[in-house]
Amino acid sequence: MGIFSTILGAFGFGFGTTVGIVIGYYLFIYHQSTDVEDPEIKPLVELDSETIAKMFPEIPLWVKNPDFDRIDWLNKLIGHMWPYMNMAICNMVKSIAKPIIAEQIPNYKIDSVEFEMLTLGSLPPTFQGMKVYATDDKEIIMELSVKWAGNPNILVAANAFGLKATVQVVDLQVFATPRITLKPLVPSFPCFANIFVSLMDKPQVDFGLKLLGADVMAIPGLYHFVQELIKDQVANMYLWPKTLNVQIMDPSKAMKKPVGLLNVKVIKAIKLKKKDLLGGSDPYVKLTLSGDKVPGKKTVVKHSNLNPEWNEEFDLVVKEPESQELQLVVYDWEQVGKHDKIGMNVILLKDLTPEEPKLMTLELLKSMEPNEPVSEKSRGQLVVEVEYKPFNEDDIPENVDDPNAVEKAPEGTPSGGGLLVVIVHEAEDLEGKYHTNPSVRLMFKGEERKTKRVKKNREPRWDEDFQFPLDEPPTNDKLHVEVISTTSRIGLNMHPKETLGYVVINLGDVVSNRRINDKYHLIDSKNGRIQIELQWRTSS
Repeated sequence: MGIFSTILGAFGFGFGTTVGIVIGYYLFIYHQSTDVEDPEIKPLVELDSETIAKMFPEIPLWVKNPDFDRIDWLNKLIGHMWPYMNMAICNMVKSIAKPIIAEQIPNYKIDSVEFEMLTLGSLPPTFQGMKVYATDDKEIIMELSVKWAGNPNILVAANAFGLKATVQVVDLQVFATPRITLKPLVPSFPCFANIFVSLMDKPQVDFGLKLLGADVMAIPGLYHFVQELIKDQVANMYLWPKTLNVQIMDPSKAMKKPVGLLNVKVIKAIKLKKKDLLGGSDPYVKLTLSGDKVPGKKTVVKHSNLNPEWNEEFDLVVKEPESQELQLVVYDWEQVGKHDKIGMNVILLKDLTPEEPKLMTLELLKSMEPNEPVSEKSRGQLVVEVEYKPFNEDDIPENVDDPNAVEKAPEGTPSGGGLLVVIVHEAEDLEGKYHTNPSVRLMFKGEERKTKRVKKNREPRWDEDFQFPLDEPPTNDKLHVEVISTTSRIGLNMHPKETLGYVVINLGDVVSNRRINDKYHLIDSKNGRIQIELQWRTSS
C-alpha cells in the first residue's frame, strides 16, 4: 500500500505540474489582451521635462543646465590615462595609509593590517558637466558632476591572535557634485597655492562588502543603514560650506612679501629737450619698479615748461631690493595721439644705503640699451631724492601693495581740495554706422580732454589718465564721457564724425569712496560699454 501511494503521489505531482505550466503559458504568454491601445507618439519637443527625465534618466547636466559646460575632452583624457592613474592613486593610498595603520593597530591588539589587493578597476569616472564661476578675487571656482560606476577590488587582511580576517570592497558606485576652489592664484607654478574641495549635495554611494567571503550587504536592513551612515558622515565633514583643504605650496613664499618701501621725491627737471614744434614741452614723469605688476606712478603734467618743478613724493613697494630697479621716464604729454618720450634713466636699488636719503641728478637717455649710440645733444636732467626704508619683521603694514590704494595729492594742493584723476581704460562692443575709429572726449567744468584715436577697433584700449586739480571736492559735479569716431579719408565724406555713445558720471561717490573702477553702459549704443577709473586724491 505504501509503494502504491508513493507511485500515485509522484504521478499526481508530475501531472499537476505539467497541466499548470500549459495553462500558465496559455494565460500569460500566448493569450493577448484585445483592449490594448496603440501608444501615443509625440515629438520630444512637445514632452514636458518630467516625462523626458523618465525616458532618459541619465541626461548629463550640460544638457539640462545651460550653466554647465560639456567636457568630453576631459573624459577622453582620463580614459586614456586611467591605467596609469589607477596605479599612481593606489600607490599613493598605500603610502598614506601605511604609517596611519602602523600607528593605530597597537591600540587594538592587532598584529598587522595590509592590502592584499588594491585596484580601482578598468572603468574610469566620468564627468557629466562642469560649471566655472567668475569672481573678482584671486581664485577659480569649479563645480563638477562626477559619476563613477567602477569595478574596483580592494581586499584588506587583518591578522590577530593567529587568525586572519579579510574585508573586500567591490562594485563601487559614486555620484557626487564637488565644488573645487583653487586659491589664491600666485605667479609660481602650478599658479595656485591651495585646493579647497566641498560637496554641494549629499553623495550617492553604493558598494558591495564581503567579510570572510560572505556578502555582508545581504543582511536585511544593513544595506540601507550603511548607505545613510556614509552619506551623513561624509556630509558632516565636507558638505558645503565645510571644505577639505589641500595645500600645494606656501602662499607667502609663492607671492613675494614686501620687504620695504622706496620713497621717491621727484623734484624737478632741467633743460628738457623740446619736443613740440610750437612752444616747449608738456612734461610729466612716470615711475615704475621692475618686476612689479602694480601700475606705475605719474606726476602731474607741467604745460609748456622745459624746466618744470614737481616736488611730488611717491612710495613704491619693494620686494626684491637686490634685483629690482627704479625706472624713471619723462614724457611729453600730447592731447591727441601717443605721448612722446623725452628721456629716461634707472636707479639700482642695491646701490642705495637703507634709511639714508640720496639726492641724485640723472642724465636723461634715449634708452637703457647698452649698444645705443650716445647722442651729443642733451635730453635734459632729472633731479630726484630716493630713500629705501626696509620693514622690520613686525612692522609690515597690511595691504601695503594693494593696487587699489589711492596716492596722495602732490604738494601745494589746497587743504580743502584735491586732484581728480580720470583713467580711461577700455571700451567694448562699440559699433559705428559709418566707421569705428574710437576716441574718448572728457568734459568737466568747461574743460575738454581727449584720448588718442584707435583705428578700426570695436574693443579699443587706451589706458590714458587725465588730471583735474580742484579747490574743493566735486561732490555735486558731473563728468561727461563721450566716445566718438572720426575718419581721416581725404575727399567727399558726408560723415567724418559720429558719436558711438556717451555717459554722464556723478562724482559724489568718488569723493566718499576715494576710488571707483567700473564699466558703464553707453547711452545711444546698443551694447557698448566703457571702463572708467576715477580717483580723488587729497593731501591728507
